[in-house]
Amino acid sequence: MRPRPKNAFDSFRYALDGILHGFRSQRHMRFHFCIAVLALLAGVIYGLNATELLVLTFAISLVIIAELFNTAIEAVVDLVTTTYHPLAKYAKDVAAGAVLIAALNACVVGLLLFLDVGPVQRMISREPSMQVEFQTVIVTIVMLLVLLVIWKVLGNKGTFLHGGVVSGHSAAGFCLCTLILLISPTNPFVAFLAILMALIISQSRVEAGVHTLQEVLIGALIGILLPVVLFRVVPEVLRHLTVRAASAG
Repeated sequence: MRPRPKNAFDSFRYALDGILHGFRSQRHMRFHFCIAVLALLAGVIYGLNATELLVLTFAISLVIIAELFNTAIEAVVDLVTTTYHPLAKYAKDVAAGAVLIAALNACVVGLLLFLDVGPVQRMISREPSMQVEFQTVIVTIVMLLVLLVIWKVLGNKGTFLHGGVVSGHSAAGFCLCTLILLISPTNPFVAFLAILMALIISQSRVEAGVHTLQEVLIGALIGILLPVVLFRVVPEVLRHLTVRAASAG
């Protein structure tokens, strides 16, 4: 047990020791720090403004904070028990889940920020609708992950990556397929490959016995409906509301 800090400097030193311990002992922590340096360097090179750098820094900090909490929880669990216990596994899994969510959040923030700078911005500027499509794709993927988690939790069966009342692989495959068809509707060869990819993914889940045909069909339905709603239904509803508001004004 460490001695009680005598002053503010001791508290600061102990906090730095905790960060250094996490950096030395956790491979993921070293990876997060390296990515943080690269992301901030890219932000400076591509000319992110102060607000954008603040958002990027906050997202990066969340990941590192979550990883530090995860390291602390793992240390406490290992201190309490040296044998396998379901609650110990639960504590570690939940802490790791917090890191995963923070990391996914940082990825989404980075993608949205860097869409507006450098070569990506020049590419998008040639086709203004492309930026909206990029953003909608990101929102679609995030919403799909959230819906799958909710559905599998409510179904109380399987894990996120294996089994469950809905096939996540099938949902992801058909979601990507639908996105490709919505974004590039004029290329029949690309459409054929996208549909073939989704069918092969779905068939493999049934073939392996991981999901029933019904679970695969539910996943496919979710994967198709979500992009259609976000790309077609929502814009049409917003356009209709805008027209009505303009007419009323």
